[in-house]
Amino acid sequence: MRLRWAILTLGLLALIPISGGAAGPAWEQWKTVPGVFDVGGPLSGGSLLVAGSAAYYTLTPAGDLAPFARGAGGYRDDPGAEAYFAVSPGQHVGAAACDFVRDDAFVLRLHVPIGVTRVGKSGDETGSFANIDLPGLNGIAFDTEGLFDHRLLVTGPVNGKSEVVAIDCTGAVTVITRTAPAFEGGLAVAPTGFGSFGGSLIAPDELSGVIWAIAPDGTATQVAKSGLPVGGDVGVESVGFVPKGFARGGEVYYADRKTPGKPHPGTDSVLRMSSSDLVAGGVQDGDMLAITEGGASMIDVRCAATCAVALIIGTPTTAHGEGHLAFTLNKVGSPSPSARPTVAATPAASKSGSGGVPIAVLIVVAVVAAAAGAGVAVALGRRR
Repeated sequence: MRLRWAILTLGLLALIPISGGAAGPAWEQWKTVPGVFDVGGPLSGGSLLVAGSAAYYTLTPAGDLAPFARGAGGYRDDPGAEAYFAVSPGQHVGAAACDFVRDDAFVLRLHVPIGVTRVGKSGDETGSFANIDLPGLNGIAFDTEGLFDHRLLVTGPVNGKSEVVAIDCTGAVTVITRTAPAFEGGLAVAPTGFGSFGGSLIAPDELSGVIWAIAPDGTATQVAKSGLPVGGDVGVESVGFVPKGFARGGEVYYADRKTPGKPHPGTDSVLRMSSSDLVAGGVQDGDMLAITEGGASMIDVRCAATCAVALIIGTPTTAHGEGHLAFTLNKVGSPSPSARPTVAATPAASKSGSGGVPIAVLIVVAVVAAAAGAGVAVALGRRR
């Protein structure tokens, strides 16, 4: 009875949420950018595009920061707002028989008329691209895989749900769904190898911690539950997919926006992390990284027949994360992927349920097993 009670007590203690974790990958506070809230690209020349408060910059992997789209025809909209953007990969839209121009940036326009503004790749040509009949917008990403016909995907909140629209290269807007779950932030389209979710729009909900997949027919399916802290300005904010070749060398970047007086006040800087750090933590090409707004904690999600979630950064920092994840590649070798503990495994096509076993539950299993072993050893010692 004493041993059984000890195991139960330890199990209950293990269910208490924890914020710490073993030493491992960590963000580098890399480059100061005033008002930074989003990072995109890389552009065809290798630089990142960075959004500050109503201002754009180019940022090379070497750390060279330069103003962009600041001339007479440049960009000056929505100062202080989270006007996320997406950089065009220059793909063809079959139904519209046209192409998006490579390196053009498409920016959420958060003032009336609500819609999307195009910033030309030279930075000196800015204008309205499409108007959207929504009260506000909160997410944008290009369909890089083709299930949405390589259109630009934009989301906005309406009546407690999310509306998803697809915009072709002529600016024509088509509604995908008006009843998707609530979400916002740094969205991404999953690569075709990402289990049954390949080609879907992946979107995080900071309030619940759920990461959703939106299919071209508008069906919403739960990919996973982050297992990280949840809430406004706290929960999972951004998702991004590790590109092919990243394990051989590269960097991932994230915006840390300065928000004085908040629990996570931020620094107005671009954060970065090397592929070697992530690979050492068990991350592989094709995985999805999901990052919190409060503290820039990170999980790794890998989907095949099932989806598995692993904690990469568990201890929140003072960072206030915003916008998309961006990746650059280089030819510097990284160590081979190391084994990583599986935190959750769920059927990849499940449309209901928790989307994964919470991290705390697996901690319980480990603690119970350890306690049981210790109890048996004590019991044997007493018998002797």
